[in-house]
Amino acid sequence: MSMPCRMVRRPSGFTLIEVMVTVAIVGILAAIAYPSYTSYITRSRIIDATSKLSDYRVRMEQWYQDNRTYLNGAACGATVPAAASNDAFTVSCTGTATGYTVKADGISTKGMGAFKYSLTLGATGLTKSTDAVPTGWSKSATCWTTRQDGSCG
Repeated sequence: MSMPCRMVRRPSGFTLIEVMVTVAIVGILAAIAYPSYTSYITRSRIIDATSKLSDYRVRMEQWYQDNRTYLNGAACGATVPAAASNDAFTVSCTGTATGYTVKADGISTKGMGAFKYSLTLGATGLTKSTDAVPTGWSKSATCWTTRQDGSCG
């Protein structure tokens, strides 16, 4: 008499150790990638400020060419563009007939509240400056700081 052959079925799936190793690897990769990602997002938002300042400078120079003054009454000649809902900076302008200062202030709800940049046209010429940056950043009085190490863009 022969005995029926029993097949041993191995359970399918992952063991708890395999799942824990995978979770640990994903956690390590996330810990490395997240700071790089947030730094990239911050730098991309800084470009919003510097491009707005540069664009406004062009508008002011066009206004001056047409009117031979930087003022329109008591305000800056060119209209300050209204901030859109996704903007990270607001722009403001103060001026005289022969010069102006345009400031870009970070919006805190966008995570940029510690950043402040300015562009000044005065008797000494055009000056770009970084007025404020978050703790841990270096700033420059002669250019717009775009990286944490204080380098300018």
